[in-house]
Amino acid sequence: MDEPPKPQLPQELEYIQYQHSLEAQYLPAIRTLISKDLSEPYSIYVYRYFLCQWGHLCYMARLKPLDASLTGVIISKLEPHHAHSTPTIRGYIAMLAVASTHRGHGIATRLVRMAIDAMAARGADEIVLETEETNVPAMRLYERLGFVRRRADKEEN
Repeated sequence: MDEPPKPQLPQELEYIQYQHSLEAQYLPAIRTLISKDLSEPYSIYVYRYFLCQWGHLCYMARLKPLDASLTGVIISKLEPHHAHSTPTIRGYIAMLAVASTHRGHGIATRLVRMAIDAMAARGADEIVLETEETNVPAMRLYERLGFVRRRADKEEN
């Protein structure tokens, strides 16, 4: 059975890298977008922890004409990881959200690829993430992008 075609986005999308100079303009929109989708509430300090240190690994999607609203956001980090016998540089996708009205248009895929490319360019040996097992669309997205499922209780750190 064929699925009905998805409606086109009403406007053109722009993808931008987070910059500290954009905090006042976009941090409220980032928090709003993520809080709608993620199961855990985060304080402003969690957002600042990631964005102040790894803003260069965080990307936003917004519709043109430009305003302070966001269609999608990904927040990532990259740091040494010492759980292996040889330390690695581990990328971590901490948060990904796309407005429910704009899902199904490849926005999440593009944001994840942008974050992966940025982490790889900075020497990431591996990239990990966590998602709820019940979030089937996210699981499909990550598996399609090459991530392998591993239970969190089996993780060595």
